[in-house]
Amino acid sequence: MAGIYIHIPFCKKLCFYCDFYHVVSVKDNSAFIDALLKEASIRKDYLENEPVSTIYLGGGTPSVFSIKELETILNTLYKLFKVTDDCEITIELNPDDVLSGYLEGLKSHNINRISLGIQSWRDSDLKLMNRRHDSAQAVIALKETLAAGFENVTIDLIYGIPGMTLKEWESNLDFSFSFDIKHLSAYHLTFEEGTVFGKMLEKGMISEIDEDDSAAQFNLLVEKAESAGFIQYEISNFGKPGFFSIHNSNYWKQVSYLGLGPSAHSFNGYSRQWNVRNLKGYIKSVNAGESFFESEELDTKTRFNEYIMTSLRTMWGIDLEYVEGMFEKEGYDYVMNLAGKFKNYGLMKLEKKSLVLTNQGKLISDNIISEFMMPGDE
Repeated sequence: MAGIYIHIPFCKKLCFYCDFYHVVSVKDNSAFIDALLKEASIRKDYLENEPVSTIYLGGGTPSVFSIKELETILNTLYKLFKVTDDCEITIELNPDDVLSGYLEGLKSHNINRISLGIQSWRDSDLKLMNRRHDSAQAVIALKETLAAGFENVTIDLIYGIPGMTLKEWESNLDFSFSFDIKHLSAYHLTFEEGTVFGKMLEKGMISEIDEDDSAAQFNLLVEKAESAGFIQYEISNFGKPGFFSIHNSNYWKQVSYLGLGPSAHSFNGYSRQWNVRNLKGYIKSVNAGESFFESEELDTKTRFNEYIMTSLRTMWGIDLEYVEGMFEKEGYDYVMNLAGKFKNYGLMKLEKKSLVLTNQGKLISDNIISEFMMPGDE
């Protein structure tokens, strides 16, 4: 099985925290769509005829596209690739784009998973982050989506927002779980270099929250999600049984995927490719038959490090049998030698034949993962 990710870079407004490639534009999308479909045709053999079990429309803001535009894209994918009958097809929606007619159109084209970018139910947070919608629009959007009959609905929330108290974060979580959602993605706010927030941080106009407050908000997230019947299957992702994101899970399990659109990444097990991070350059290069992506062959150490980096974030952890089979005794011994101290500190545990992080370990997952990275040759 394989996946397809489509990066739709258009946004109507710039969110201050976002570092994904995007362009603030509501102009005619036809030139981009033409190039996107041409790229799909050019790269149709990349997945080596593997059945496509997931399609993910991300961005940017995919919901700036009309139903007709989405139909054109999906119909082309169905013609070029072997899409399974039960394919998980996800689209990211901004709450102020959600209308009942639009939702019905999505359903009629087999889109069966909706990801709503709520981010917060508090207007002060939304204003701080420069989101397009307000809390009232978010409530209407979620209610409309559920009423339209979408069973597989996920929402995004952000915590670690400056000024947000633990009580306010608890209120955000409680309100979210009062709806019949099946999945939650909750991310700690990060101040990425080059973003508006990143620049504000450099100038002292905004501050990151205290580490203790950050840990308290994360712990509350885990506790509240588990109480509501959600399973933390990845550090930032919680799903009801049977409603984990198949697309994202496949990323973490090293399943092949093809990325289409500017800045999109592709992976086939032994190499990685990434498209040019420029809309005009992407369209021009695709249409001219010029190279529009870079690539690298993944050596054993790089593949090992990528496996560790993705697997340790999940509930499945490091599969020791997989490590021994794929990376032989050297890889197995390397993992086991490092794991000892983390197990002693209560940051990691052995479950069956896998090494997984404890809740305490998840708090410093980035530090633990970095220690497991196998150094390259000098």
